[in-house]
Amino acid sequence: MNTFRLRMSLLLIVVALLLVPLQSFVYSETSPTNDPVVYYIPVEQTVERGLAAFMQRSFQAAADEGADYIVLEIHTPGGAVDAAGDIARLMQNTEIPIIAFVTKEAISAGAYIALNADEIVMAPGTTMGAAGVIDGAGNAADEKAQSYWLAEMRAAAELNDRDPLYALAMADRSVEIPELGVTDERFLTLSPSEALEVGYAEAIASNRAELMEHLDLDQVTEREMEVSFAEQIARFVTHPIVIPILLSIGSLGLVLELYSPGFGVPGFMGLAALGLFFFGHLFAGFAGWESILLFGIGFLLIMVEIFIPGFGIFGVLGIGAVIGGMLLASFSMSSMVISIFIAVILTAIGTVFIFRYFGNRGPWKKLILTDSTSSEKGYITNHTRAELLEMEGETLTPLRPSGSAVFGGERLDVVSEGGYIEQGRKIQVVYTSGSRIVVREVKENL
Repeated sequence: MNTFRLRMSLLLIVVALLLVPLQSFVYSETSPTNDPVVYYIPVEQTVERGLAAFMQRSFQAAADEGADYIVLEIHTPGGAVDAAGDIARLMQNTEIPIIAFVTKEAISAGAYIALNADEIVMAPGTTMGAAGVIDGAGNAADEKAQSYWLAEMRAAAELNDRDPLYALAMADRSVEIPELGVTDERFLTLSPSEALEVGYAEAIASNRAELMEHLDLDQVTEREMEVSFAEQIARFVTHPIVIPILLSIGSLGLVLELYSPGFGVPGFMGLAALGLFFFGHLFAGFAGWESILLFGIGFLLIMVEIFIPGFGIFGVLGIGAVIGGMLLASFSMSSMVISIFIAVILTAIGTVFIFRYFGNRGPWKKLILTDSTSSEKGYITNHTRAELLEMEGETLTPLRPSGSAVFGGERLDVVSEGGYIEQGRKIQVVYTSGSRIVVREVKENL
């Protein structure tokens, strides 16, 4: 009965998580009045793939209801160029008028998103610009990436008949605009008044009411989109910094679980971390069920290799399938390769650190055999079976490299000196140590 209740509880939790995202669709109902419908969509924190997925859902909800305006409330320091590009294409393919309302800052990718809107409105004290592209290490991007980004910034400005010079100055330090105090080695960042002056803002508004006044809208029906709990998790776990951390925790937990009896905290920790990784990427639209299936097959193959001795083929295939599942779940192959590399290094360091410094403390004592086996403390090992040396016998099972053999009517566990030995082959004992008996196949002379 307890098992049944546990399974039902887990089922209810899973169903609840699946229903969480649906809470944000309650706004997709038909407006009860003839007032214009305005959708407010927050563009906050880092620009990444999770945000792009959220905006895709929000734009679809606005289109389904026939919204009159979409207002992007922007407060972001920037983020990933590819995610910003996805958002820009989404905006360009939407027939609904889009207003970029800068509520705090629209920096880097945030400025690029704002430039793709039909109108830009800035609140007092806000800023927009500083859109220089950098690599994952925080350094200036290479010439190829820089050229691409400058072309994107120019195109975004020209999309709504804005002077591209200022967009280029936001992303290229070599562009100088003396009248705005922009000299060499400095990216352009516009204040509301400066943006208004150079045509990079249509108005300055302190709040939504003033924004509606600018749009000549008196009575409106407001729809405010919110990031669901599941989307918050997805945005967090798909962050480039979080991914290698999750993979490291997952790998370290499973490695420690292999050295501990039963299935305990390390195993749950590892599976939870990997589960979050795949859930976030699945919900954000990067991963499909095929990536999870491939990862699961790889995990099972690794378990087969661990518990059933063989040539290592299952282990190699398992590791390949696990890595393949992660790569399929990623939005960028190169980024995932880097994340996996970092995770491998962190897992190795973490494993060595835990076994070296915590192996004989607290719960970690269960992972390491601490009993002394010295004869001074009374330990007596199994007899060495020296009498078996050079004795010949026959394999009862295939040796892969371990298995069973019979010597003079006695069945013993043995291990081959080298590779695989088939069942029913003649063997000879070449070495013994305690209970370890090493054998070699006897080749018949023709």
